[in-house]
Amino acid sequence: MTNSPFKHAPHLPPSTAATTDQQLRSPRSNRGLRKLQSAHQLSSNYAALNQPSLISQQRQQQQQQRNTSSSHPPPVPQIPPLPTFSTHHRTRSNSDAVVPNTTNSTHASKRGGAPRKPPVNQNPREELEGLVRQGPQGDLPTELSRLRHLVLCEGLYADSDGMSQIRIYVWLILLNAPAISTDNYLELIRRGASPAYSKIRNDTFRTLATNPLFKRRVSEASLIRLLNAIAWKLHDAKIEKLGDPTRVNAANERGSPELQHASPVVKHAQGPPTTTTADGSEAGGTEPGIYVQGMNVLCAPFLYAARSEAEACVAFHVFVTRECPGYVRGAMDGVHKGLALVDKCLAIVDPKLSSYLQTKHMKAELYAFASVLTMCACTPPLPEVLQLWDFLFAYGPHLNILCICAQLVIMRETLLTSPSPTKLLRSFPPLQAKLIVEITVSNLRKIPADIYQELVHHAE
Repeated sequence: MTNSPFKHAPHLPPSTAATTDQQLRSPRSNRGLRKLQSAHQLSSNYAALNQPSLISQQRQQQQQQRNTSSSHPPPVPQIPPLPTFSTHHRTRSNSDAVVPNTTNSTHASKRGGAPRKPPVNQNPREELEGLVRQGPQGDLPTELSRLRHLVLCEGLYADSDGMSQIRIYVWLILLNAPAISTDNYLELIRRGASPAYSKIRNDTFRTLATNPLFKRRVSEASLIRLLNAIAWKLHDAKIEKLGDPTRVNAANERGSPELQHASPVVKHAQGPPTTTTADGSEAGGTEPGIYVQGMNVLCAPFLYAARSEAEACVAFHVFVTRECPGYVRGAMDGVHKGLALVDKCLAIVDPKLSSYLQTKHMKAELYAFASVLTMCACTPPLPEVLQLWDFLFAYGPHLNILCICAQLVIMRETLLTSPSPTKLLRSFPPLQAKLIVEITVSNLRKIPADIYQELVHHAE
């Protein structure tokens, strides 16, 4: 909706004869004076209001132009004079405004004209919300880069519980998720228990069990429904691929084709299908599994941030099948590759700390397995996890490996002075998302190109 034309209109100059009387009159007298002025202005514009319709006026003007075009040139348009502002700073009311001349309106005010330009001094928060609500106003890759930069520098506005009205939509955009279909999600729910249902029930009751924020907002029943629906989707994808190896329409199953190459990590591993055990877990292979232990914690932030289970289902399905399919296979080969990369990257960013942990036989597979598998969602507090995930979705979930190294750097002095760092690394200290992101961005410059490529592709 455009701003009212009366909001920024200039003030009418007061009458010189009534200046002294106006200062002595009461507010009721002022209101009566304004009503008289408004009535005078409306009566003076009565003739303008009773003109023929716009179509009739346009036809009359066209007829006059045809008659005079042969002998007289068209008149030069007159530039209106600059408005004069009075010294009396009273807020303008609608009754004081002069009725605009609608015959001079142009087509630029209609819908479908030139794209709206954002204000010059726009608040970053308003700009971020405008990108999400109204969509890109220019080049798509440029606007997507701007969105990532705003997420990194300004962050998403959230309350003390980490709740944000636009977070789930920012995640869906950055993940290039397809359109949400609630009916499809309900159909998966109506199908009942999946092959992995028993294994899901064994894990859901302990999902973030000590986190009161999560327990207050997300029920175990909601978690069971979502994981069971994801298991059905992954199961159907295996059956469909075995029956029809043709490629699925990218616009329907992989989101917008324009964003597939703009996403930080959009790599799809291909290979022979896996075998499914009796409980629904995967025995190996190169395709995403149906369910593995740890997926319950990995999907918890999606349910917490989403406004519906259908939104969380779409975002989580895209995440595990496109960004980290190697994490949800039965062999969890992507997680083990990530653990090896934690040791490699720590030796690069902090050689002294890495050597000290190696002398204590403390490899990453002993203390960082849960942090790699769950993208640090296992470490409280949950609002800091959501803020860290904003960064990971903006610039790639593969940077979670460097975020784990950043947490070790934060604990550096304590670890180096401790005779037994094993006890300290049994549970990481509370997350500090901003500090972790700052250290990660700083350490990213130290990573060689070949190691960075391993980071990008380790979760495939």
